[in-house]
Amino acid sequence: MVVVPVRVDPDVGVELADARRGPGSVADFLHHPAIYRKRAAPDTGDPRSVNPSKTAAEQLTPTRTRPVRRRRIAAYAAGHSCVDVYQGAVAALVPFLVSERAYGYAAASGIVLAASLLSSVVQPLFGALADRRPMPWLIPLSTAAAGLGIALVGADVGYPATVAAVALSGLGVAAYHPAAARLVRTSAGGPGHAAMSWFALGGNIGFACAPLLVVGALSVHGPAGWWLLALPAALGVVLNLPRAAPDRTAGPEAARPAAGAGAAAGSEDRRAFLRLSLVVVVRSVAFIGLSTFIALYVRERGGGETAGAVALFALFAGSAGGTLLGGRLASRWGRVTTVHRAYAAAAPAIAGVLFLPLPLVYVCAALAAAALYVPFSLQVTLGQDYLPARMGTASGVTLGLTVSVGGVASPFIGAVADATSVRTALLPLAVLPLLAWALARRLPEPATPEPAPGA
Repeated sequence: MVVVPVRVDPDVGVELADARRGPGSVADFLHHPAIYRKRAAPDTGDPRSVNPSKTAAEQLTPTRTRPVRRRRIAAYAAGHSCVDVYQGAVAALVPFLVSERAYGYAAASGIVLAASLLSSVVQPLFGALADRRPMPWLIPLSTAAAGLGIALVGADVGYPATVAAVALSGLGVAAYHPAAARLVRTSAGGPGHAAMSWFALGGNIGFACAPLLVVGALSVHGPAGWWLLALPAALGVVLNLPRAAPDRTAGPEAARPAAGAGAAAGSEDRRAFLRLSLVVVVRSVAFIGLSTFIALYVRERGGGETAGAVALFALFAGSAGGTLLGGRLASRWGRVTTVHRAYAAAAPAIAGVLFLPLPLVYVCAALAAAALYVPFSLQVTLGQDYLPARMGTASGVTLGLTVSVGGVASPFIGAVADATSVRTALLPLAVLPLLAWALARRLPEPATPEPAPGA
C-alpha cells in the first residue's frame, strides 16, 4: 500500500483519501464516485466540477449531451404517437364499416377484437426477439406495417381481406412497442422515469387523435382518402429511423448499452415481475371498462350524447396528464410508492364518477384517469428492472399481454349492464384499484442501475 497525498482543491470541493498505486488506478480513483466526499460547491456548468445536488452519473455527463438526449426522447415520443394512432383508428373505423359496408355489430366487433388480441398477445414474442439480438430496423418497419394495414382496409375486397388488413396493422403495432420501449430506456439511461412518461404520453396523444384522423381522411372520396391514413406512418418511419450509436463524449449513461442490460440472469426477480403483471392486469380491467362504458353511463343518467362525449374527452385528457405526472412523482417518492399511492387515489375518484352529480362526473373522470395512468410508464420501467437481462420481454408483457385482459373483461361488464344497469356493472371498477394498491405495496423497489465499470 502506497499512500498518495493529494492536495485538496477548494474550488472543486473534493477531499481524497489514499489509493493503491497500479496501472490506471489513480485515474480510476479520481473518477470513482464512491470514494470521495462531496463538499458544497457552486455548479459552474463544467462537467468536471462536483455539485452535491447531482448524482455521480450526472456529474460525469457533459451538459451539452443532455439536449441531444432530450431531442431523441422527443422523437421517440412523436414516433410512438404515429404508431398508436392506428390502435385508435381501428375503433374509429367501426361506424364507417357498419354504415358503408353493412357489417353487423358482431362482424365489426370481430375486427376490433382481432386487432387488439393480435397486437397484445404477440408483443411478448417480439420482446423476446429484441432481447436476443438488436433489431433497430424493426421499429420503422413495424411503423410502416401499422399504417399500411389500415390503408388497405379501403380496398374493400371482402370481409376476410378487411380482417387480414387490420391484422397486419395490429402486427405492426405489436412489433413496435417492445423494441421501442427498450430503446427509450437505453437512450435515457438511469431510472428513465421521465423519458418513459414522455414516450407513453406520445402514445396517448396518438390514440386520442385517431378519430379526428379517420373523419378527416375519409371525408376525401375515393382511394386517396384511405391513403391519407398512411401519412402518420410515413412520418413515424422518418422519426424512428435508426440513429448512430452514442459517442464517447456522451457520458457513462449513454455509453452503456442499457440500464441493467448486462445483468446476470440470477439477478432477475421473477416473483416481483409476476406480481407487477397482476397489478397491470387489474389496472387494465379498471381503465378499459371505464373508458368503454362511461359515455353510455352518462347517457343513462340523462346527459345525452354530447355529455357522454365530454366525459370521454375528460377521461382521455386526464390520462395524458397522469402519464406525464408519473415521472415527476417517481423522482420524488420512488416508483413503487408512487404506484400504490396512485391506485389508492383512483378508488374514490371512480366512486365519484358513479355517485356524484353529473357536472362533477367530468372532474372525477379526469382524476380517475390521471390516477390510473400515473403508474403506466413506471410499471414498464419496473418490469424492465425486475428482468434486467430481458427488457424487451418485460416491455412486451407490461405493454401488451396484460393490456388485452381489459378488453376481454369488457363483454362481461356489458352483460351485467344489459341485465341490470350500467352503474351496477361499473361498481366493481371502484374496488379494483384497492386490489392493485394491495398488490403494489408489496413490490420491491429495484436499485437504480450504476454506470458500468470503465464506461
